[in-house]
Amino acid sequence: MRRVLVVLVVLSVLLVGGAIYFALDPAQHEFFPRCVFLNLTGYKCPGCGSQRALHALLHGDVVGAFKFNAMLLVAIPWLAVCIYGEAIRTSNPARYARINSPRLIMLLLVAILAWWLLRNIFSL
Repeated sequence: MRRVLVVLVVLSVLLVGGAIYFALDPAQHEFFPRCVFLNLTGYKCPGCGSQRALHALLHGDVVGAFKFNAMLLVAIPWLAVCIYGEAIRTSNPARYARINSPRLIMLLLVAILAWWLLRNIFSL
């Protein structure tokens, strides 16, 4: 029963958040937070453009989303795999361990750091 309630709450939050991002363009509304790192340094963080990319994805604009933040398009499937891993945590601990292996986590960290550096060097 508790698991069903948690799933319902998470789905409700995602639905409301998705509706807000669909209806409002983050580039045009002060309601959405601005990147503190960008404001302080002038450099983009790995997540810069994610709000606009999410808005573009919700409107079916994959190319626009890629231009705002290409890493977001990589992160969405990875997040789905992580959620799957968490769902099978007790029923299939070996697969859960593979999904959350230190090697994969390190690879993800290296990819994020590379994205962070390259997007600022080449103004991606």
